[in-house]
Amino acid sequence: MENSAMAEPITLAAVLFAASLLLWLLADSDDDNGGGGLRQPVLIPVRVREDRR
Repeated sequence: MENSAMAEPITLAAVLFAASLLLWLLADSDDDNGGGGLRQPVLIPVRVREDRR
């Protein structure tokens, strides 16, 4: 019966750890499409001269 006093703090720590892990995994990433990973580069069209000078 001596170890029953430690059951509540250990259970509380486990619940807090599980909740924080769940929140961390569900947090949205900072990219634009929300799919995780790195942001995809945006391609910008560049004008090219057709005649040589």
